[in-house]
Amino acid sequence: MPIKAALTALAVTLVPTLGLAMGCNSEKRAQSCAEGTSWDAQSQSCVKQVTG
Repeated sequence: MPIKAALTALAVTLVPTLGLAMGCNSEKRAQSCAEGTSWDAQSQSCVKQVTG
């Protein structure tokens, strides 16, 4: 029984550690805007597209 308890304690300790090791997904995602607008990185918002 002590071996089961030790393995359980090890698993309970490692699972959160492995989750933290993966880290946060800090990749930037593409912003989607409504039709007729596009993403403006400077203002960090959707702006109307100007066609000339």
